[in-house]
Amino acid sequence: MKNTDLKSYFTGIDTRNLVDKAETKLIEIFIKKDLKPGDSIPKETELAEAMGVSRTVIRESLTRLKAMDIIEAKKHKGTVIKSPDFFAVLQKSMIPNILDENTLKNLFELRLVLEIGMADLLVSRVTPDDIKNLEKIIEKEPQKSENILFDIDHEIRFHSRLYQITGNDNLIRFQNLLLPLFNYAYKSGLIQTPIKKSQYCSHRQLAEILKSGDAEKFRNGMRAHLDNHFRRLSIV
Repeated sequence: MKNTDLKSYFTGIDTRNLVDKAETKLIEIFIKKDLKPGDSIPKETELAEAMGVSRTVIRESLTRLKAMDIIEAKKHKGTVIKSPDFFAVLQKSMIPNILDENTLKNLFELRLVLEIGMADLLVSRVTPDDIKNLEKIIEKEPQKSENILFDIDHEIRFHSRLYQITGNDNLIRFQNLLLPLFNYAYKSGLIQTPIKKSQYCSHRQLAEILKSGDAEKFRNGMRAHLDNHFRRLSIV
């Protein structure tokens, strides 16, 4: 077998491993140099020489970091550190059709936990106008129900309003990322999983609790509201 044939077997593998290592090393360098957003990073030639790799490896590693929104090219400054838009990066991966069932289930659980945990923010930031908006959303909702399937559009409107009331931009953006999981809960058959009948806390009741200003009571109410989801998740 010729040497040129051997190279065709190993070159690709070695290059990928080297780029992975260089990418990790670059991030370590940025941290050790305590670089902040807007700070210029060393030039490609300097990085290549310092790491003992080719400029091609450095260039590919930097391209990856650009894709991760960690660095960007600036006119007259070269390549600089950037404060990454975490949710923009995450958005690229939040595609229910290509996520496996276990990941989707875990993300759906995360959504439930978040909505219970934001009680203090809601109580401290809710306004009379917010309450009116919630009441408008729930005008046609029954006071109580047993083991019903939530109307997905109604559920999205109510819970989206809660995220907006928190005033936390990151929570709001994260909820937008999780919206496809509402569809997952229905289309996957998760919501149809039989469970023992039980009453849940309605949106109307949650609005009344929120109006009272009791964060702990709201936490318990939201937990009761989502109880059927939790119980279905525990048996699937």
